[in-house]
Amino acid sequence: MSAAGETGTSSTPPRANASAHGTNKIESTPNSRGASVVSENIGVLGARVKKVRPWIQRDIEQVKECKADDMLQALLQRASSAPETKQPELLQKCLKAVLPVCNGQASTVLVKSSEVETALNEYIRPGVENKFYGPFIRATNIALACLEEIKVDGMRTPVPAVDMICQQNDMPMHQNHQTAKSIRKPDLVILPLNSACAPFQEEKGGKKGKQRDDEKDDEKDDEKRKKKRKAHMDANATTKPKNLPWKDILACIEFKRKTPGRTKGINPPPPSYTVTDYVPTKPEYLPVDHLKVEDPVPGPSKTLATQPASDTALLSSGLTAARPSKGGSSSKRKATDVLESAPKKSKMNPDDTDVDTDADLDVTVQTGLYAAEMFASNLAVNHLLNIIVIGGFVYDVLWIWYYDRQGIIQCSGINFIQDLPRFMVLLFALQRFDLHDWGRNKDFIPVQVEGKQCHEFKIKDVELGEVDLLLHTSHDERVTHYGLQGRATNVVPVTSEALTKKYGNFQDGMVAKIFWGEASRTSEPEILDKVKGIAKVHPTVQGHIPKLLWHHAFTNPTSVIREALGVSEPTKGSRVLYILVFSKLHLITELDGRELFDVWYQCILCHLTLWKEGVYHRDVSPGNLMWYWKDGKRIGVLNDYDLSSLADDPGPRGNERTGTVPFMALDLLTEEGQRGEVKHLYRHDLESFMWCFAWISLRYKEGVLLPRGLRPFDEWANLDAVACGEKKFVFQARRKVPARLHKDQLIWEFVVDCFDVLDTHAFNRRKQLLRSTKRADKLTNYEESETDMDGFLQSFRDTESWAAFSKPIRESSQ
Repeated sequence: MSAAGETGTSSTPPRANASAHGTNKIESTPNSRGASVVSENIGVLGARVKKVRPWIQRDIEQVKECKADDMLQALLQRASSAPETKQPELLQKCLKAVLPVCNGQASTVLVKSSEVETALNEYIRPGVENKFYGPFIRATNIALACLEEIKVDGMRTPVPAVDMICQQNDMPMHQNHQTAKSIRKPDLVILPLNSACAPFQEEKGGKKGKQRDDEKDDEKDDEKRKKKRKAHMDANATTKPKNLPWKDILACIEFKRKTPGRTKGINPPPPSYTVTDYVPTKPEYLPVDHLKVEDPVPGPSKTLATQPASDTALLSSGLTAARPSKGGSSSKRKATDVLESAPKKSKMNPDDTDVDTDADLDVTVQTGLYAAEMFASNLAVNHLLNIIVIGGFVYDVLWIWYYDRQGIIQCSGINFIQDLPRFMVLLFALQRFDLHDWGRNKDFIPVQVEGKQCHEFKIKDVELGEVDLLLHTSHDERVTHYGLQGRATNVVPVTSEALTKKYGNFQDGMVAKIFWGEASRTSEPEILDKVKGIAKVHPTVQGHIPKLLWHHAFTNPTSVIREALGVSEPTKGSRVLYILVFSKLHLITELDGRELFDVWYQCILCHLTLWKEGVYHRDVSPGNLMWYWKDGKRIGVLNDYDLSSLADDPGPRGNERTGTVPFMALDLLTEEGQRGEVKHLYRHDLESFMWCFAWISLRYKEGVLLPRGLRPFDEWANLDAVACGEKKFVFQARRKVPARLHKDQLIWEFVVDCFDVLDTHAFNRRKQLLRSTKRADKLTNYEESETDMDGFLQSFRDTESWAAFSKPIRESSQ
């Protein structure tokens, strides 16, 4: 369980594996491209939020595609009375049902659907981007009011407790991520009516507590609710609110225009609408291939090892249809299908240097960043939806983007003016979503405890009866995840009457680890069960592993939606939500000097024994090296086994690369290593221990992270894997750090000795490789014996500085 390591994003993500090497034997899990490759010590402590953006971009590069009708059918199925039963006729039924709204033939006491056409006719007039917000909002909200009255057999009724509404935003939205802050500025948002009204009620001096009571009364009276909705539509829906919280946002809608203004309008709505077959838009899907040739992190150290030379030219920040792809429906795009978008003004506070800048970002990346904020603002979110609207031609097109921890899916475009029925069906489905359908996790119930936001989780357990967990999600020690796909680990302080009754009180308390594990991997509880058995017979492991108190796996694989949408390889990288409860541990970064060395060495011995016994950790990083007190001594703990593997596994499992880039062995930071062609050996993990010691001892002083400019290696967390490996190679050879860095003499001698050993072993391997090449020997992956493992560790033990560190403190101080 990774704690709040200060490494933040770990690195700029590597690019796709080169297809030319696809026939090589895979010896280890190859590196996937997006944020899932970031080890889950991903607290942004010590790292700037803007450093996460390239990882978001890599996730978007891997977007899957589905047909618009398949997406609409899936959303309708989710909003139906029987979501588990296939109802293939729903889309056609709903398309017919919404025609009266499209043709101005539906009305309520408060609104008429003919006003939708009026708003759309205003929308199609030439103008700058923000002039389109108001007409779009009015058309959407009038339609929602009319659709509320439409009844379709098999579909649920609208959800008054949500009562979704479209609201203009275009205002900064703030969110804290540990010690860093982000500021985003989505154009429009969809959120519950009460959440949309709250900022305007607060401006009028309304008392928040009293207003909530009034809102409960309003929910009992449907007419009052509708009047409240109409009043907000007329007065505030197209007004910029202040301080909307991300936790209330259900979806973001982002607009882009070909040019800052248009001299020609969009084609007007047709005289009437009928149910028609889907007509593909041009382009059918938003292109993302051009993102792969943009350089997200400027500087000469940037290396895109797998990109051909012809891809080095940067494209504009607009949307540009890329070259035909090598597969999938995106190959239907033509090179002439170009969508340019005028860059927005900066959406960030230039004085806040710890936040990202959205100016000039591709709209798909912008919207991905909004999704990251939405994921981070609520606990264990299952999925999200956002909408992108692109215009500037004779029509405007919207694309639905679906995000979950397996990846991203975009549906083909919908021309929402010429094909208004499909837009109405989208609104019809979303209007019938409860919060769970929107992606909120229904198992974690928000509660207030002593004025603090917490989450309650209760479940029946065969052994314990009912397990009750109170997750202290507002606690300063909570570690959150900021990104899109991947494990998305959250570590939260937790209390539990049931677990306290079984285990008693823990001196440091308990924590819950909540994460999305890959379904194809051996689960962390299974691996810990094997580790526990090893600990019974090996003192170097006993007491040096995390104490798992309770765990639960949810039955909600992310592959289900992909199977419904007909997405290619739906089960590849499928994820399942886990919650594990452990006794709380301390971070190794709190230690320095001999105390650091002692705990670090205990973790090395535990790791070595586990490796010999067939448990391969493969993600050694500072966030996974922990400790606790026992009988007045610090006991080191090798933590976090959710990316580990077992010797009896048939081969590499899962789609997620193991390891955290700044701490990975140099062999694994090569192009071959990133393609999975280098077998992950024990010596690679031991080398990671050496990088961890250097990182901690040179970047921290007395357990406190040094300020920027006074600590080395910051750039390692901002480079792709191969470029980071090159920087580390130079450090290993030269052992040079900033002159102003205050170095403890013994620590520095130890670091120098360790990297001298690594350099010597690397040199010997290169000589052996050269001899094999000259003899034309068949090159094979090097296998290790236990003697090799012991010998490699002993070469570090034999250094003078290791001996000095190993002496008891009182002896070495004489």
